[in-house]
Amino acid sequence: MATGKLTSVVLAAVSLLCSGTSAEGQQQHAGEPSGKSGGRGPVKVILDADLDSDCDDLGALAVLHALADLGEAEILAVVTTTNDAWCPRCADAVNTYYGRPDIPIGVLDPNRGARGGRSRYTRAVAEACRHDLPSYEAAEDAVGLYRRTLAAQADQSVAIVTVGHLTSVARFMKSGPDKHSALSGIELVTRKVRLWSCMGGQYPKGKEPNFYRPDPASTFYAVNRWPAEVKVVFSGAEIGKPVKTGARLEETSPKNPVRIGYERYFRAPGRSRSSWDQTAVLYAVRGLRDYWELETAGSCHVSADGSNEWRPSPDKAHAYLRPKMPVKKLAAIIEGLMIRPPTRDKKAKARPKAQESAKRSAPRERSMVRSTMG
Repeated sequence: MATGKLTSVVLAAVSLLCSGTSAEGQQQHAGEPSGKSGGRGPVKVILDADLDSDCDDLGALAVLHALADLGEAEILAVVTTTNDAWCPRCADAVNTYYGRPDIPIGVLDPNRGARGGRSRYTRAVAEACRHDLPSYEAAEDAVGLYRRTLAAQADQSVAIVTVGHLTSVARFMKSGPDKHSALSGIELVTRKVRLWSCMGGQYPKGKEPNFYRPDPASTFYAVNRWPAEVKVVFSGAEIGKPVKTGARLEETSPKNPVRIGYERYFRAPGRSRSSWDQTAVLYAVRGLRDYWELETAGSCHVSADGSNEWRPSPDKAHAYLRPKMPVKKLAAIIEGLMIRPPTRDKKAKARPKAQESAKRSAPRERSMVRSTMG
């Protein structure tokens, strides 16, 4: 190699090292989320899930906890957008298993209480696993939790991940000033949120349950009224459908609430389910990496019935994921996170009760719940 060329290579290498940019960082698109390995610290996440109908919501929560254990994410709150009476207790059981019993949990309307309960697994998980949320009514109001959580965060610092229908998001966006903030819901989004990662819709067009069932009006409002300054990335049904995970949960502890939920959902152990919701969580924390590509030209248009279509105009800050990594390889990554043992469970068990009592700002007293069920 000529001396001049060698000098140029050395200088380029020194420049790269001084800038602190890794090869992985170079592949990260500008504005993409990245966890601790991306140099910006853990991604702060609010997860909004309809944790009652399908078991992939449990898988998504497991993936998020695993990423938090790895230092890539910080879980600020979990919103359960469902009327299932056992859903928030199920979420609390998962959080407790992973050593984070203090994560605040929101519900649609704690004052009116739950009006349904057809889930195959939420009650079984809540009754079998350790947690301390005594009832649906003891959880926080979802809108208030969104507002309180975002108001306390730095500007453009939070990723909202939705893996269910958008009732809570729409209600929050419509909210006005309160004791937590003088800003409206949409103003809080504009100031505090840097990304909405949404498992919803089908691309380039289709009709997907999170968008049309049971509340298409909220989908219509949330997607069409989302602030133009804040990026939203959709993980469509076609992204997670072929990515099968869950069978290896039988390798985990019999006390694992995620394993219990999957086995109750299928009424059998060792079964896999599509990873729709896990993809939205993984993107929110790690970004594209080699997992996906992005379609960015255009925007998602939602009709009143909840159907959606990607249109070339107007060109908004919308994008949707496109497959890149082979399905089996991506499934192995997601399932590896799902079965990763908790690293904070012993700390949680050793937590003084005085600290447990200060867990949430909800006004109702809470008590530790244990089940006699196997």
